[in-house]
Amino acid sequence: MLARKATSSFTAKRTLATVAASAHTFKIPVIDFSKFKTEGNPKEKQQTAEEVSAEFFQLSSEVKSTLAWEDPRSNRGYVKVGRERVTQSKDPNEIAALRNKAPDFKESMEIGRDWDSEWKNMWPREADAPAFKQTMLNFYQTCHNLHVDVMRSIALGLNLGERFFDDKIDEQCHNLRLLSYPPVKRSILEGEGQARAGAHSDYGTLTLLFQDSVGGLEVKNPHTGQFIPATPIEGTIVVNVGDLLARWSNDVLRSTLHRVVAPPAKKINDEETMTPARQSIAFFCNPNFKANIACLPNCGDKPKYPAVNAGDYIIGRLAVTYN
Repeated sequence: MLARKATSSFTAKRTLATVAASAHTFKIPVIDFSKFKTEGNPKEKQQTAEEVSAEFFQLSSEVKSTLAWEDPRSNRGYVKVGRERVTQSKDPNEIAALRNKAPDFKESMEIGRDWDSEWKNMWPREADAPAFKQTMLNFYQTCHNLHVDVMRSIALGLNLGERFFDDKIDEQCHNLRLLSYPPVKRSILEGEGQARAGAHSDYGTLTLLFQDSVGGLEVKNPHTGQFIPATPIEGTIVVNVGDLLARWSNDVLRSTLHRVVAPPAKKINDEETMTPARQSIAFFCNPNFKANIACLPNCGDKPKYPAVNAGDYIIGRLAVTYN
């Protein structure tokens, strides 16, 4: 995991938080990307997307329910509070038990590439959410372009040639996720196994996370097992390495185990406190779904993972996450 300045140099020699760090030096580095990408920054588009995202979640439950998420192959639509339970487990029965006992306290809206011939996005009516569709499509493209740039910098760092990944990520099989964590009583989140989002790694290559100032995101130190806060820093984008990039790089780049917990709560009476609402946008960057993910050249002679089809891996993980 790293935090990237929205102004824009990913230095290929700079190690990520989970690479070559001892238990005492583990930290989330802040990396300036401007020297690698000089055409500008997505800050204004990010701010617009955040504003429009917040307006979407203020729509009535009746309107949002007409856009309900239906299929892991599509991975599009609205997900109500409690429907998802993110976890590292891949066992459907175990995940179902976790979901019943301690569901994630968040709602989301999932958006994919809009030109897909088989799976269509679930757009609200323009009258219900003015400018929502076009704003999200513009932001989707901005995030894809950033994904290409970061993957090019990673390719250079792995001595693969700058454009090594270009034809493996050009179909834009990504997922733009708008997230809303509603206010919730602190006592609810203090239950066993409960969190706003349980500990998990992401599935693809990278995740670009745009978070507000509320906080709650924590990252697991792989050396000690302790979680440390990924404190929001204005003007930055949090970048997580996902499972498929970890498999591709044979753990030269490790996927980041993270969770969302309750930030400081406000007292609402003598016996109870309330955790404030939190908004974030996550752009889950994925390889082309037909891509074969196997140990890359220069990443070791002994692969730690068997080769896997990117689409099969992602859909399989999604299928057991939702009810």
